[in-house]
Amino acid sequence: MTTWNLNGTHRLVLLCNGDSCSDRGGDAVTVTLRREIAALGLDPAVHTARTRCLGRCDDGCTVVVQPDNVWYRNVTPDFARRLVQEHLHGDAPVLEQVSFLPGTSGLRQVSGVYPGVAKPQRETER
Repeated sequence: MTTWNLNGTHRLVLLCNGDSCSDRGGDAVTVTLRREIAALGLDPAVHTARTRCLGRCDDGCTVVVQPDNVWYRNVTPDFARRLVQEHLHGDAPVLEQVSFLPGTSGLRQVSGVYPGVAKPQRETER
């Protein structure tokens, strides 16, 4: 395993490879996105991390760009290329496939996206 030096990294891209996202092409999305990052010379400013479940299975394949806190849904290899070109390289999120954006009091769901099940409160929050 490699331990990367992350000095100079500006963005972290989380690539869901949980069961639902893998069934919907998560491996191909991961490979395509990483190749496009390399082709545009965005390494090492953009670091990618393949994750397990990000908890938005109905949105799969899910990709999250941090620290922008932008959540993408239904990502395909073709859209992954566009995400890299427009968001990571051009600093403009691709809004038609965004499911969540940062808001003043946390994430804000975009209209038309399945809301999901409310997370239970922890004992300390009651």
